[in-house]
Amino acid sequence: MKIYDVVIAGGGFAGLACAKALASAGISVVLLERKHTPGIGMHTTGIIVGECAEEFALPAHLTRRVTDVRLYAPSLRFTHLQSPDYFFLTTDTPALMRHLSDEAIKAGAIIHYDTPYISAKRMGERIWVNDTAFSCRFLIGADGPRSKVADDFKLGQNTKFLLGAEAEYAGLGLPDPNAFYCFLDQKLAYGYLGWVIPGVDVTQVGLATRMPKRPDIDAFAGRMRDIFDFSKATIVARRGGLIPVGGLVKPFARDNVILLGDSAGIVSPLTAGGIHTALHYGKILGESIAAYLHHGGTHPATLLARIYPRFYLKQALRKSYETLAPNWLLNTILTNPLFKKLAGDVFFKKKRLR
Repeated sequence: MKIYDVVIAGGGFAGLACAKALASAGISVVLLERKHTPGIGMHTTGIIVGECAEEFALPAHLTRRVTDVRLYAPSLRFTHLQSPDYFFLTTDTPALMRHLSDEAIKAGAIIHYDTPYISAKRMGERIWVNDTAFSCRFLIGADGPRSKVADDFKLGQNTKFLLGAEAEYAGLGLPDPNAFYCFLDQKLAYGYLGWVIPGVDVTQVGLATRMPKRPDIDAFAGRMRDIFDFSKATIVARRGGLIPVGGLVKPFARDNVILLGDSAGIVSPLTAGGIHTALHYGKILGESIAAYLHHGGTHPATLLARIYPRFYLKQALRKSYETLAPNWLLNTILTNPLFKKLAGDVFFKKKRLR
């Protein structure tokens, strides 16, 4: 048995941020990741909002800055949105994950790839993980939207999801190479939207739908041929996965077992963005566990209960969009000044994590 202060299940954005913060504070931590190497089999678009880019230093060569938004109605009429002081970053996501993994290892974290979290149980004051392979004082479930850690310890589970699909194209021509193209269409992308965005050396084409509906990326790409030049485009990668949009799960912690990232449901129900919350709260959780183990005081789960986002307003807005925005209405209101202002706020207003 290997003994650590903390075991983290899952090597995504949340788990790696937490591992780095713990190791930087002198806490012994091991991260278990089922993938055999970082950055493979990604399930995220890797689009990062400006607030996240300002909070976390990301290598410039792994990102691309995008400033404008073209918002399309189902009829393919569009309105152009701009903000002088806001931007998005697209990323070479596999390379970014390798970078984050390297940073955690440099800080002193132990990462076991090709080592899935299997199970855990409490034995006195400690938690035994994967039978008797590891022992720890804190177990962090950062193992995705359908968390095995949550299941093992009777914690809250995500129940509402979007299902996303994305294809990366080489050689896809864009009318404006500095724009984030977003498509509202309740038939192709029920409950969310489709997107085309310039990435790092590729163009990302994707959409997500509220389950149980399933995204048809090829049908969406076919619809986009009226706007983009696919004549020299080839698909170089595909990815997809579940996006939890039901808000914070309850309970998200019990004793020294704490959920983080998608496992905890800290993904915006409105925008489906979860990278910033994963990195932000992963770092906070790592620092708070370190402070607790070094000095005592407030338990990390108590701290998170105060600051974890609940997304009540965003959940209400999501429900309104799903039920009150059929395609005919989206076609009608696209250029309405009030709608444009609301859309501008969604894309460009500084995002409050709460």
